[in-house]
Amino acid sequence: MESPFKGKTGLRRVWNAFHYSLDGLRAAYRHEDAFRQEIWLALVLIPLALWLGEGALARALMIGSVLLVLIVELINSAIEATVDRISLENHRLAKRAKDIGSAAVLIALINVGVVWGLVLLG
Repeated sequence: MESPFKGKTGLRRVWNAFHYSLDGLRAAYRHEDAFRQEIWLALVLIPLALWLGEGALARALMIGSVLLVLIVELINSAIEATVDRISLENHRLAKRAKDIGSAAVLIALINVGVVWGLVLLG
């Protein structure tokens, strides 16, 4: 059974999806402190990667690691919002879901350190 909320198809769907994505980025920036901090960090690190990275592959790895943090943070924020929408009560499964999302962000941040360290020092 298909969702009754499915919308248009073709180019109209792509256009709508693009605008929904922009809405999501705006909402994350407005409501998620961690995402806002990571955006500002990305605005510093991405130009730095373009300057410090020697060659296209090094730059791509450095920038990709930073973008991965933003992607994981968006997914983590979506998980947290969904859990909170379902219930605000303290529940071990809700805590587990939020903690696992947070752990994913931590691993993405560690990945930035590892990638940048290997590119710049290795």
